[in-house]
Amino acid sequence: MERTRTHRAAVQAAAGRMSAQDCLIETRHGRFAVRDYGGEGPPLLLVHGTGHNLEVWTPLAAILRDRFHILAFDMRGHGRTEVDSTDAERYWRDIGDIIASVGVATPVLVGHSTGAYAVAAHAAAGGACAGLALLDGFVLDARPSAEAAKSKAFDRRSPWKAWRLGWSAREEEMHRWITSQAVRAARDGLPPDVMATMMRRAFRAGEGVYLRRPTLDDLEAVCGNDPADTIYPERGLYSRIRHPMLFLLASRGPYAKRRFEIESLAEQGAGRCFAVIDAGHNLHLERPAEVGRIIAQTFGKPFG
Repeated sequence: MERTRTHRAAVQAAAGRMSAQDCLIETRHGRFAVRDYGGEGPPLLLVHGTGHNLEVWTPLAAILRDRFHILAFDMRGHGRTEVDSTDAERYWRDIGDIIASVGVATPVLVGHSTGAYAVAAHAAAGGACAGLALLDGFVLDARPSAEAAKSKAFDRRSPWKAWRLGWSAREEEMHRWITSQAVRAARDGLPPDVMATMMRRAFRAGEGVYLRRPTLDDLEAVCGNDPADTIYPERGLYSRIRHPMLFLLASRGPYAKRRFEIESLAEQGAGRCFAVIDAGHNLHLERPAEVGRIIAQTFGKPFG
């Protein structure tokens, strides 16, 4: 059962427990849905990608919670978090608010896809962390190319067609679509039960309809970077990070053809590692045991 918690002691009390504890956490910028998976060891915070929510971390959390104290949250505009996105920076700046509100010091941050950029931006801005694991989410273009790409008009058709973002569905339509997505997930080698649970969490109940989050307005706000932004999604971002970093590439993901560039980034700083997983973009769902082993090994808690 989900409970509202308004101070950090509530989450700290769950530390070390093996059963997951869900709660709503008050921060300076709104209320966020947080899950404490419990576990033994240093804190590790999981940050999902666009269109997903904290449910996608369940397989990886089960692998890692013997070595870390695992926490995850729904990013703004996603899942049961109540606030939506307002600009292109607030969603990754929320990471600092979450860390402060749950009362953990310098966690390892694991981000997937957009979440991987989010944790990198947090660290580049001086945010607290002990290290970063970037799961198939990278910014690889130089600043001029990145700005040129961002200047193009936001295409609302693609995210609607691919993920039904912003869809207002009747209950029977929602359940039918979730079932179809679970079947598709199984065909793609992903756990259908986890994907179905994630998809159900992605809908917010309204008056007679269910809204698929995030909405297209939310996504457009996140994509609207201003060239004047201090932190910008371009490859120079990584030069500002002094923490250990794991660059984890999916061999069948969208960045596979840019492997050399990612390896180069990993070679440009001490404490950086590069590894490839034989998986599609959702590597933490397709290969959780392998992803967990590499994360544990990288951040000092290797499997026996």
